[in-house]
Amino acid sequence: MHESIMEKNYIAEQTFEGKDLATDEFPKGDYEQCVFNGCNFSKCNLSDIRFIECEFSGCDLSMAKLENTSLRDVLFKECKMLGLRFETCNEFGLSFSFEGCKLNESSFYKTSLKKTSFKNSLLHNADFTECDLSSSIFDNCDLAGAIFNNTNLEKSDFGTSFNYSIDPESNRIKKARFSIPAVTGLLSKYDIKIS
Repeated sequence: MHESIMEKNYIAEQTFEGKDLATDEFPKGDYEQCVFNGCNFSKCNLSDIRFIECEFSGCDLSMAKLENTSLRDVLFKECKMLGLRFETCNEFGLSFSFEGCKLNESSFYKTSLKKTSFKNSLLHNADFTECDLSSSIFDNCDLAGAIFNNTNLEKSDFGTSFNYSIDPESNRIKKARFSIPAVTGLLSKYDIKIS
């Protein structure tokens, strides 16, 4: 069905079940409204591939190469996504959401992620340096060790998230939402005791 890898494939409305794409060559091309269930993309080269309105469910994308990869309106559910470099993705139309994902050690450096939804996800040591996360939602996320530096967090919602440490002096947090007791993560740099 797929032509040679040199030609641009267009694959629409297909479901890929349980494929081990870490060992098979993943065909380059445009994937539109496709569903990937339980697929292994670990360390896979996804460079120059376009995913438009796709869903990844129960997939392992850890350490996948995302050089110039397009992710437009992509949903990741229950995916393992360790060490991904989202800043290498194609910026044009970059938009995605995460539900129940493990994004530990991933980097979003200087990425524009306005209105992005992170739900029930682990973001340990994730790097959000110089990101635009304005109006984003962090719903029940564990942000232990996540790096926020010169990050736009205006109107973002951290109300149900925890373990974050955000310096209000080096980030934009106007109208961001936080809740007690996790809001103490805004004071962690001061090394004070709060009772």
